[in-house]
Amino acid sequence: MEQVQKIVQLVGDVLSVQTIGAYLHGSSVLGGLKPASDLDVLVVSRRRMDGRERRALLEALLKLSGPTAGTRPVELTVVVQSEVRPWRFPPVGDFLYGEWLRDEFEAGGVPQPQPMPDLALLISMVLRGDRPLLGPPPAQVLDPVPPTDLVRASVAGVPELLADLDSDTRNVVLTFARIWTTLATGEVRSKDAAADWAHDHLSPEHRPVLEHAKQLYLCRTYAEESWTDDLKAQAHSYVAEVLTRIDGLAGR
Repeated sequence: MEQVQKIVQLVGDVLSVQTIGAYLHGSSVLGGLKPASDLDVLVVSRRRMDGRERRALLEALLKLSGPTAGTRPVELTVVVQSEVRPWRFPPVGDFLYGEWLRDEFEAGGVPQPQPMPDLALLISMVLRGDRPLLGPPPAQVLDPVPPTDLVRASVAGVPELLADLDSDTRNVVLTFARIWTTLATGEVRSKDAAADWAHDHLSPEHRPVLEHAKQLYLCRTYAEESWTDDLKAQAHSYVAEVLTRIDGLAGR
């Protein structure tokens, strides 16, 4: 894909010899890209970026990532290898770009190092997917994440998800299914595969909202998405049940 090649070129231009490797994760390695999927890339570097490198990478990503017609949104994470190997929790990420942060970046913000519990999930997907864009296989660069830290990373984002339920219903419904599935099985699965597992373990009255979110994920862009008032209301009761299941598995 041309956009992936541009991302690889960009990483090489900005980080040069500091790049250890760049790896696909997310939908690209868990069942394939869907209509609204991001291009998810994890970059492993030898050192933290300086201010010039951060600005250069950000400015290019603002042009390379959606909403430009014909391009996908890009989620690009940079981590310094010494921050995650040997593994420890919570890991610190060096740089994060995602379209949900575009307004902040266009207003002058620049990604800075910060704790990123979600890196536990990203690294697990990278290792499972084994799709290097640059550098050696990921198993030569990254340590596996212990199951206990997969659990900690999965539940760390729950408060933010709850706050976004009405504004980002599809993703929140599916992400809760993924968290539940990860805690129950120890595997990070694609959103549709997680929805299938959760469907079979969910109370029947909550299955329609999950099935609707799954079909949107498989077949619709965000612009084509629609929710009835009834399904929106059901989403809240669905989340309440799944959160109870998650709390039980996480021992909260």
